Parts: sequence; structure tokens; C-alpha cells
Amino acid sequence: MSEHTPLTDMPGEVTGPQRIARRQLMPASRLGRHLRDAAVHVVRSTSPPTIPLGQRSAFDDISQRHARAVIDLALRVGEALLSTGASAADTVATVLRLGHAYGIVAMHVDITYTSISVSIHRGETEDPLTVMRVITDRSPDYTRLEAVQKHIDDIVASAGTAGPLADVDVARERLSDLLASPHPYRRWLVTVGAAVMSVGVVMLFGAGPFMWLVAAFSAALVDRVQRWLYIWGVAAFFSQILSAAIPAAIALGMYALGREAPSVVVISGIVVLLAGLGVLGAAQDALDGYYVTAGARGLEVLMLTLGIAVGVSLVLGIAGWFGVSMQASPIIVLGGTPLISTIGAMLIALGFCLTTYAGRRATVLSILISALAWLVLEVLLLVGIASPVAVAIAASVVGALAYAAFRRLRVPEAAIATASIVSLLPGLSVYRGLYLIMQNTPVTVANAIIHFVAALSTGLGLAAGLAIGGFFARRKFGLDRAAIRARRRSRGTAGAID
Repeated sequence: MSEHTPLTDMPGEVTGPQRIARRQLMPASRLGRHLRDAAVHVVRSTSPPTIPLGQRSAFDDISQRHARAVIDLALRVGEALLSTGASAADTVATVLRLGHAYGIVAMHVDITYTSISVSIHRGETEDPLTVMRVITDRSPDYTRLEAVQKHIDDIVASAGTAGPLADVDVARERLSDLLASPHPYRRWLVTVGAAVMSVGVVMLFGAGPFMWLVAAFSAALVDRVQRWLYIWGVAAFFSQILSAAIPAAIALGMYALGREAPSVVVISGIVVLLAGLGVLGAAQDALDGYYVTAGARGLEVLMLTLGIAVGVSLVLGIAGWFGVSMQASPIIVLGGTPLISTIGAMLIALGFCLTTYAGRRATVLSILISALAWLVLEVLLLVGIASPVAVAIAASVVGALAYAAFRRLRVPEAAIATASIVSLLPGLSVYRGLYLIMQNTPVTVANAIIHFVAALSTGLGLAAGLAIGGFFARRKFGLDRAAIRARRRSRGTAGAID
């Protein structure tokens, strides 16, 4: 071979010296381009983005009449769910599930605290449909919530079988009949439920039968007064003030007559009023990523809790002007025996179910789960675990069992979860904080802040525990496509995901 033969024409494999010679003969521009291509290959990704933006092209080729009928039914269902106590994520999932059953895939649902909007994309050549409905009233009604959820489940089940799918107009009429049906029991049983809940609270503190009667009378009076104020159109903030002042005034009268531990009446009133607020709903919406709804609910909870504080403080302040100083009871949460306290927790769950028109199955499950949660709390506190952590663990058990009951028995998850943890609400910390604030000294104000922080920690523990328990239960049972879409916004940042 001639020494002038080009290196590129050499047959066979290229040896090490030949490769070095070739690089020496390679022009600088080609070498730079080769290095740049190699660097780009190492750095640049070739996979599609984890979260595609602006690439949704699916649309539904359906008639305008069918689209209007389905969107009207979806709005009615969404309004009913939100009004009766469902969370934002559950409402979105149910509405999407309904749309899929009627052949609508490109449906989008948006929820704020006071409205729900449903939109259907019908392609580039057809006008989209977007309708909004205002949520005027919110009142937990778990009988109607369960009925609406079962109605939607029946529609979805019929869509997955060979049988005929329920006509949209027939489904809407059936929904109207469910929402207009009477409650399972009369209104006076709601008052009884409030009284039973209050009795359960004072049992947690080891109070005797006389205090049971006083607490029951106070709660029943508060319930009737709240109903009258609602009929008269009084704002909820002022209704909370008067409702909180009633048990405080009764306790003050008992203290003036020399009765012991009257503050448990105030604490029972606070717990009953706190149970009626959407504390857990606000926390659940925040954890599910519906921050607008959660922010509005949280502000409502803050205002109504402030109304409770103003009502109790007003009574204590007036008493102070007349020289009557009611001392806050030093009794901690576990004031009674474990058996009495567990019975008290069960009564609280029963009373809450009565006040929210829960069905029989939901009521029985709530009573059993509340007893289990209280026993878990007792054991955890006995071994020395801090109260907020113990409350969170007990609430996680409730969250998991509530979702399992929802999947297996189709009972409202919100009913079981809320009823089972009412006994864990921080009524004592709130009351002691209010009492110390009224003393208006640097030491008592500092101590009051500690009690308020304890109450806040307990509330966060409850919300976090329910969310964690529900998360693991959902991982166990799985989620359908609609539920995954509804909870997609709760995921963390995807910036580091491959």
C-alpha cells in the first residue's frame, strides 16, 4: 500500500494509530461540530414532556340537544353534591363519571365555593357549551348525598353493560324526585341529635348524669335558636355569637349557684358548634388542590369560629363586670374512664349523624369507627405520644375506613369521616384560650396563645390524618379515570420528574 493512500480508503477495522491520525487530519470545524452534537445528545431529552400543555385535541361529536341535556343534568348533580356536603374533588369526579356514561369525554368542570361550571368541547366547527350554576345553600344532608351518589352509580353501571342506558330526561326527573323526597326522620330528631352529641362530649370529661341533662338542654336550646335565626335571615356570624353565648350563660348561672365544673357545658357547646363548621371540608379541598374553594371555606370557618369566641367572651366579660369570675376547668380530654369515654365518643357520632340526616348504614358504621378511633387515641396517649400526633394517627384510621366503606358499601365518605372524629375536636383548648384572653394580663395572654396553637395543631392533625388514611386507602382500592382527573391538581411539582 502506498504511503499516500487516504486514511478513509483503508479497508477493515480502524486501528488506534489510524484513529489518531484521522482526528489529526479532521478540520477544526468538523471537530467542533462533532463535539457539539455529542454534548447535545447527552443533555437534550428525547422523551415527551411529563405534563403536556395546550395539546388536548379530544372533542365530542354529539348533537347540541344531547350536549345541552347532559350538561344540565351534570350541573344539577354537581349542585346537589356540593350543597349536601361532598368535597370539590368528589363532585368533579362524579360529574365527569356521569359525562363519560353519556358518551361525553371532553367535559371540563370548575368549582368555586359559590358556583360550579361545566363545559363541553364539541370540536373546531361546533360551538362549545359552558354553563354555570350558583350554589345558594349548603347544609350537610347525607341521606340525599347518598341517594344522588347511588343514582349516578346506577347510570354508570348501566353504561358499562349491554342493557339500555337511562335516558337523560328520565335521569333528570329521577334526580328531582330524590332531591324533593322527605327526610328519613322529623326535624325534632335533629334537636335530639344535638342533645345526644352534647351529652357525649360531657361524658368524655367524666361529668355525672346531672351535667348530662344540663348539656342536653343547652344543646337543644341552641339548635332551636339557630333554626329561628335562620328563618329570620340573621347572618351566620351573629347566629354563632348568640349560639355560643347560650351555653356560656348557663354555665355562668351554675357557677354562681355553686355547682362544680360548669365549664364542661361551655366546652360541649363549642364542640357541637365546631362540628357544624366545614373545617374538614376546607382542609380536604386544600389537600386535593382546590385552593379557591378551600380558601373560601377556610375564611367561613374562621369567621364562624370567631363568632363562637365573641359569644363566649361576651358572656365572660359581662360576668366579670358584675364580679363573677368563672374559672376554667382543669380537666383534660380523658376525664372519664376508658369505657365511659368510648361510649361518649359513640354518642357524639350518633348525635352528629342525626343532625345531618345520615342513613342507617352510615350511622352504624360511624358509631363503630368512632369507638375504634377513640380507643386508638387512648392507647397512643397512654404510651406517651403527643396529643396532636395521636390525634393524627387516630384520624388516619378513620380516613382509611371511611373510604373503604364508601367503596364497598357506597355510603358517603364525608358522613363517616366527619362523624367519627367530632369527639377529637379541640373544644377544651379553644375554651381555655378564650378564658385566658379575657383575663387580659401578659401572662394569661401568652398562655392563651399556647392553647390556641394547641387547638390549631389538633385541627391540622385531624385533617392531615384523614387525608393520609384516605390516600393509602385509595392506593389500595384504586381510582377510576374520573377520580384521577379530579385529583390530578393535588400532585406536587413535576419539574424533577423524568
